[in-house]
Amino acid sequence: MSDTLLELDCLSVDYETSRGDLKALRDISFDVKKGEIVGIVGESGCGKSTLISSILRLTAPNTRFREGEIRFKGRNLLAASEKQMRDLRGADMSIVFQDPMQTHNPVLTIGRQMLDIQHRSRSPKAEKLARAARMLGALGIPDPEARLKQYPHEFSGGMRQRIAIAMALMSEPDLLIADEPTTALDATLEVQIIERLQELQREMNCAVLFISHHLGVIAELCDRVVVMYAGAVVESGEVREIFHNPKHPYTRRLIDCDPGHIKTRARVLPTIPGEVPDLAALPQGCVFRDRCTQAMPHCAAQVPPLSKLEEAHHAACWLNHGEVPA
Repeated sequence: MSDTLLELDCLSVDYETSRGDLKALRDISFDVKKGEIVGIVGESGCGKSTLISSILRLTAPNTRFREGEIRFKGRNLLAASEKQMRDLRGADMSIVFQDPMQTHNPVLTIGRQMLDIQHRSRSPKAEKLARAARMLGALGIPDPEARLKQYPHEFSGGMRQRIAIAMALMSEPDLLIADEPTTALDATLEVQIIERLQELQREMNCAVLFISHHLGVIAELCDRVVVMYAGAVVESGEVREIFHNPKHPYTRRLIDCDPGHIKTRARVLPTIPGEVPDLAALPQGCVFRDRCTQAMPHCAAQVPPLSKLEEAHHAACWLNHGEVPA
């Protein structure tokens, strides 16, 4: 039996706009295996949010799935009915959103919200509350039984994010999608939540799709990483291989811009010059060439394929080809 839990196969997603089709995702292919943590990294506008909403089928009305499939446990989610998707969400797959201050209903207690999450369970209310308290305790929230009676505004941002993770893990999902869950937190809380998430992931043996722009978190938490740029995958592979031997210029520039890799003092932090291209009017050839210091004439003529360089390491750059096509 295959150990692949989630598989994206040549997925292309557009948004229909007044300026034409905005190509949010183009030919996305990667998989997530059971019990594995896969990181998705890239600048704002690279397609991370569209990727999440596509997997969950929570997309805007103007979204069009042009090509490809999203297979979860072998089932194509793009062909599933809305009822089938509702049965999967919150049970087999859960999500932790980016902003902990906007995640919870402000007029309901935390206990009431954690009860509502367990609406599929026929267990008595007392048992559900006990389970909710155990999950809060597992995330490091002190006196969890009393905290169930409190409202969201009585918790700090870090505590709210712990509660959000506890809620997402209540059903012991096979896949947890974490959408930049530590972005709004300070560095100390970020480390604590990452460590706790690692412990719970190992205990439950669930797969995690971790979306972030913070390379340090990706390096610490993930087994594999997928680097996205302008709606496409430009490099993917095991975390150690990507960080120690990046093969795409964009990946190298991202790593260079990470504060953790800066060895000397500087008044200005390094950046990648230029901007992400307009997805409604993509340039010909490699989408990164206008920002790339190693661009060749051929880069403007043809899109480089996502080629296998080594086992489990792929990159889309003509620099990795001995000869470029004529």
